Amino acid sequence: MRGTGERTVLPPAKADELLGLLRALDEQDNAPALITRDGSRIDLPDELYDVLHDVVFALSRGLAITVAPRHTVLTTGEAAELLGVSRPTLVRLLESGEIPFEQPGRHRRIRLDDLLAYRERARRARAAGLDEMVRVSEQAGLYDLPADSRVERLSDSDREG
Repeated sequence: MRGTGERTVLPPAKADELLGLLRALDEQDNAPALITRDGSRIDLPDELYDVLHDVVFALSRGLAITVAPRHTVLTTGEAAELLGVSRPTLVRLLESGEIPFEQPGRHRRIRLDDLLAYRERARRARAAGLDEMVRVSEQAGLYDLPADSRVERLSDSDREG
């Protein structure tokens, strides 16, 4: 049995060979299951199936993936990379109190849970800001929509499908 440490997996040399597996996962009609070496069938929860699909999708695109438990503690460089911001930008977020951190010595450490919570808050704030911009634009008459039309922004799951 493997531990709960962080693990990075590099894409295979011929990542495009995973496209057949990705198609099979996309076309899955029955409940997803794992077949063990002895032939036993174990039904997979939807959450695990979704993770497996995401891993195969990333690897088939030639991307490396990292699997890390939620209690993982990150360096400022790792946290900045995960957010897609520069390290100085991340440090400003830490110092302003936007993201909690610990500093046991000279180096700051950020819990993965805290970083993911910040990322979700930031995503929601951006979505709310865009919704407000649309509302103001509609009030200003910048859209040619009938007054009784209702415009809804697609959810993340609707955009992926």
